[in-house]
Amino acid sequence: MSKIHAEHVFTSESVSEGHPDKVCDQISDAILDACLAQDPESRVACETLTTTNLVVVSGEITTKAKVNWQDVALNAIRKIGYNDPTVGFCADEAKVMICVHRQSPDISQGVTEGQGRFAEQGAGDQGMMFGYASNETPDMMPATIYYAHKIVEELARLRKSDPVTYRYLRPDSKSQVSIRYRHGKPVAVETVVVSHQHTPDMPIEWLEALVKDVVKKVVPAEMLSENIVYYVNPTGRFEVGGPHGDTGLTGRKIIVDTYGGVGSHGGGAFSGKDPSKVDRSAAYMCRYIAKNIVAAGLADKCEVQVAYAIGVADPLSINVDTYGTGKLADDRDLEQVIRKVFCLKPAEIVKHLGLKHPGAGWCYQDTAAYGHFGRSQFPWEKTDKVAELKAAAADLQK
Repeated sequence: MSKIHAEHVFTSESVSEGHPDKVCDQISDAILDACLAQDPESRVACETLTTTNLVVVSGEITTKAKVNWQDVALNAIRKIGYNDPTVGFCADEAKVMICVHRQSPDISQGVTEGQGRFAEQGAGDQGMMFGYASNETPDMMPATIYYAHKIVEELARLRKSDPVTYRYLRPDSKSQVSIRYRHGKPVAVETVVVSHQHTPDMPIEWLEALVKDVVKKVVPAEMLSENIVYYVNPTGRFEVGGPHGDTGLTGRKIIVDTYGGVGSHGGGAFSGKDPSKVDRSAAYMCRYIAKNIVAAGLADKCEVQVAYAIGVADPLSINVDTYGTGKLADDRDLEQVIRKVFCLKPAEIVKHLGLKHPGAGWCYQDTAAYGHFGRSQFPWEKTDKVAELKAAAADLQK
């Protein structure tokens, strides 16, 4: 059983859509979206590298879709806001190199129904995946990562919605939030760090005032005090940024993408992978399960782990940890409840969450900045299994 400390401070960071690694994630997922839009059976494992005015798209893609990879990549860059040739990375000047080949037939036969050693569609790889939920925020996310996301997301919204007022802001930024917890509950923000790329003429006092205004907007008033310590562009300047300042790669922000260091992580990245890859689809399903368990009142916090073998449909194991907050006699009882309510075979996960058919208010590119979890437009954020979970738990206790 995990220990809940009487009092501690925990920190999480987020990065904006203009961060070089996030640029790569968004390009990879934009390519995935373009493939699935024409061919829902596309197999995509797309990796992107970015540096000064260069984009390299590589990986294994098997699809019937006809996609202009270069246009997709440049449109993603343009959407982020890299449209100024003076910053060293610009949609109108960047060269795009395409290095793509088909998926290995050895992998394909294991994840295609009716092929391989087993009749059912198997997992796209071995490994373990985790999902987490907590009742400490409205969207059942850890408070530290939740508010870190909100800060950079709001700064990006301002930059895009009013480019005159916020003309000093460039796309690359990071945030970091430290929160004091008491008996497992967040009680006060202690420190906020924001580093934001800017134009050469930006007054640092302007950015400091803006960050404080944004924090007051996105963090509940009861968690704020006059004692918060702010570090805004602590090095003094942040003019050179984005892929010009730091080479970006797909899949390098897996903690930002998930729970900010709270709970466990299986090590697999998400962006650029089609839903046959359980690194992505099973992690989404685990979040869906954990969130519904918390929403059902069966725990205040919940972490769900599953493990798979490549080509095998059924998970090898399911583990549940409620950090001592579970309402049933034993967390192992929740495993039985999960098995009764949810099917964890890869094909059933994809079908239930609609992962081959994004478009009803979401796309994979949307997931690639500000976290894959804690935003209501995604199907794995629904809490539509609460009644079934409560019923299954009640049956178990009879």
